[in-house]
Amino acid sequence: MLLLVDVGNTNVTVGTSDDGTLGPVRRAATHRATTADELEILLGDLLHLDGSSLDGITRVVASSVVPSVSTALEALTAGRGIPLLDASIVTVPIEVRVERPAEVGPDRLVNAFAAVRLHGAPAIVVDFGTATTLDVVAPDGAYVGGAIAPGLEIGLEALAARTARLPRVELREPPTVIGRDTAAAMQAGTIFGYQALASGLLARTRAELAAETGADPASIVAILTGGLSAAPWARGVDGVDVVDPDLTLRGLLRLDAEVRP
Repeated sequence: MLLLVDVGNTNVTVGTSDDGTLGPVRRAATHRATTADELEILLGDLLHLDGSSLDGITRVVASSVVPSVSTALEALTAGRGIPLLDASIVTVPIEVRVERPAEVGPDRLVNAFAAVRLHGAPAIVVDFGTATTLDVVAPDGAYVGGAIAPGLEIGLEALAARTARLPRVELREPPTVIGRDTAAAMQAGTIFGYQALASGLLARTRAELAAETGADPASIVAILTGGLSAAPWARGVDGVDVVDPDLTLRGLLRLDAEVRP
């Protein structure tokens, strides 16, 4: 059985596959100071929720933006004798046309790779995670850059932490932009503000990519993914063609199929 691991700044997301398709997906909080033993317990517990265990895992494919967790995963797999394929600029088979390719996060590479393989090119991936990122794939399938903005939850946490009277609020879309109390006003500014941010960035990116490559703007597939992409309010982002919350894991699954001997 194949274990797919996406280590983000906020969550560790795992999935399994034993027939070429993605099975159940589970999430847990990312702990930067985790040890290999602690990570082994975490992954074992998540697999146990769906009747699996680490004993049944024959290989692991991972994408990690947290170096300390990457190190723990390397130690865990080495200790168990499980082959590990780590997504990187070296292992992800996609051309990268940016000034410093080595700086591109593995999750962004995997998302771009998955976009091409699963949804076609040209494409724009909008990822609602700890950060809000846009990753752009040219008509020939090359990764050509993107944009990074602070994530929605970071904005809410900053409001609560940096102000004296603004509370932490539930991440829920209010009925109107004009909030009738403080919580509703914060929700309106956050939810509708991020919808506008993502919609605006997506529209400008689509227009710029079309102008640079000669592509028909209507042919550019916009894919929404990330931990927050499944929230009902995420459907309010204009210009999105596909909502695929598990794009990264599905990209790792496709990576295994193409790279493994």
